[in-house]
Amino acid sequence: MNPTTLFAIPMTLFSGTMLTMLSSHWLLIWAGLEMNMLALIPILMKKTNPRSTEATTKYFLTQTTASMLLMMAILINMTSSGQWTITNMDNPSATSLATLALIMKLGLSPFHFWIPEVTQGIPLTSGMILLTWQKLAPISIMFQLAPLLNPYIILTSTALSILVGGWGGLNQTQLRKIMAYSSISHMGWTTAILMYSPSTMILNLSIYILLTLTTFSMLTIYANHTISSLALLWNKNPLIALAISLTLLSLGGLPPLTGFLPKWIIIQEMMKNNSIITPLFMTIAALLNLYFYMRLIYSTTLTMLPTTNNIKTKWRFESTKQTLLLPTLLILSTFLLPLAPITPILN
Repeated sequence: MNPTTLFAIPMTLFSGTMLTMLSSHWLLIWAGLEMNMLALIPILMKKTNPRSTEATTKYFLTQTTASMLLMMAILINMTSSGQWTITNMDNPSATSLATLALIMKLGLSPFHFWIPEVTQGIPLTSGMILLTWQKLAPISIMFQLAPLLNPYIILTSTALSILVGGWGGLNQTQLRKIMAYSSISHMGWTTAILMYSPSTMILNLSIYILLTLTTFSMLTIYANHTISSLALLWNKNPLIALAISLTLLSLGGLPPLTGFLPKWIIIQEMMKNNSIITPLFMTIAALLNLYFYMRLIYSTTLTMLPTTNNIKTKWRFESTKQTLLLPTLLILSTFLLPLAPITPILN
């Protein structure tokens, strides 16, 4: 990839997301989403092979379908209200179509099928961008439309997403698919609190992105793609094995790690609004996620690579990949819970 292209693609991705997040005009928001989608396509096809081409095609078709639904919602709203402003969406049909389009763009259930397939067919770094940065633009639109979105569609989709995200990852052996199902579940938690506290949704999204960046950064060091490959980590780098275990526990939401903070606040906010059954179901369904995180931890920490002798020596070359930000990401991913009392959401 030549330097001009290498500069243009990330700048287009960044500009499209910022345009969507900062605009109040529907046409600019839609244009930002399209810039975001088109800039991600060469990132997903960084390694040109049939699998990445298939994954990119699935991503393109799904995102364009969602974009068409969103444009239809925009046109219906413009016809009925005469306004292009995002806050003037009072037509029920337009609101329902916009909700479905944003759910499809985020990969929430029942439109979740593209997330595991696309993530499995692309490199780890591209998967990291897909599961983190790509979520920002749709979430920013949902944040602005929070009082107007259809609550029944949102709550049904979030409940299904948390259940599917836990259930779908149970029998997976590919780490990218496991992280994809983890993303579906976490997006369910993120949108579940949208109706009650949009600021809590932003907190949950920020911590999810932080934990996902940390996990993918560690998987990229030794190019781990399957659960069985994690058994090599004790021979190669015990500290990375320990760090992956802590990050996965944090992703599962266990105290006293950082991942417990957003789940605790979400359950608290929902119970303040007299919602008891929904957070109870979400908590029980989250145990499925915790189960497949524990499978990864078992493979990483309690499983040794079978060898023909009793010598556990490092026989592979050391990784030369840069890990400058990894210590900072690890600290933030595991030790942020003591800062909970100073968050404005809890005050």
